[in-house]
Amino acid sequence: MAMTGSDVTREGPEGERPGREAAPEILRGGPDGGKPGRGAGQRGRRRGKGRRGGRGEQLMAPPAEFQSYYGRPVIKAPAWRARDIAGYFFLGGLAGAGSVLAAGAHATGRTTTATAMKISSLAAVSLSTAALVNDLGRPDRFANMLRVLKPTSPMSVGSWLLAAYGPAAGAAAACAVTGWLPRAGAAATGAAALLGPAVATYTAVLAADTAVPAWHGAHRELPYLFAASATAAASGMALVVGPVRETAPARCAAVLAAVADSAVHQAAEERLGMVAETYRTGRAGKLLRTARALTALGAAGGALFGGRARPLAAASGLALLAGSACTRFGIFAAGIASAEDPKYTVVPQRAAKEARRTTPAPSVERTQPT
Repeated sequence: MAMTGSDVTREGPEGERPGREAAPEILRGGPDGGKPGRGAGQRGRRRGKGRRGGRGEQLMAPPAEFQSYYGRPVIKAPAWRARDIAGYFFLGGLAGAGSVLAAGAHATGRTTTATAMKISSLAAVSLSTAALVNDLGRPDRFANMLRVLKPTSPMSVGSWLLAAYGPAAGAAAACAVTGWLPRAGAAATGAAALLGPAVATYTAVLAADTAVPAWHGAHRELPYLFAASATAAASGMALVVGPVRETAPARCAAVLAAVADSAVHQAAEERLGMVAETYRTGRAGKLLRTARALTALGAAGGALFGGRARPLAAASGLALLAGSACTRFGIFAAGIASAEDPKYTVVPQRAAKEARRTTPAPSVERTQPT
């Protein structure tokens, strides 16, 4: 029976498949020795592609090295100025933790230290707000942030925290200095102490909420690191301004803050992976190494000699204050460095994606109903 054109396909007569022996003939050009058709040549090239040495080994491309478009950053680094925003971080922590120590001193009868710490907290929050307003450019921009309260925005919540904490700290300091309205002063002292921890740590949430790798990658540890740094600063201020006989709680708090600062810093670097390089190198590395040394020195000096002589207590307190400031400026510098180098944005994302791809999905066991 004669076959029509519709009975013949590119693979041969319809219903028939060429055997294994047909493959070499197709690759050689067909049974008649002519040149193979376009389809046969393509199939031959496909079969030969990826083979090496005739043993069926698949060619593997070497892993591509990271590159970015002309080495430009993938994300835009924050336009914040280090003097204003890092200073804002430091002063806010000093104010918030200082109010907690002031409340403790007030409750235990350490009136001189309590009054000095209340004044210190008021000065610190005033300077902190001034630094924030200076970075914003115009004072009315800070007032505009108070037009709404957005709980999902750290900046909005932080603005309201400052707006509530500032008057409380001011009232506590005014009553302590003048001696007027002691009950109102005690209430203001308690209110400032309740808001103080949030004021000291919300800036860490604010920084971690950005896309900056060195900050966002340490979003779990950064609030604890800020809390430890703020406690060290407030303890240092208490050692500087308080009498030696009243500084025992501050000396204990300084030791705890130094231990917590070192432990949390190490935990943050372990979780950051390669991004932790920004915490160890460059300007940030120098600042953070100096910060750890000053904090340890100030805590040790305060614990060993702070209760004996006022000059030694003051020197230890200044070391703690300087160490806390270096911590805030070092973290700020690490964030800017990680945003400016595109590899700290792309490489961890690729690694996380590959880890998710290779991790098997958890199996779900089905139970028979009883």
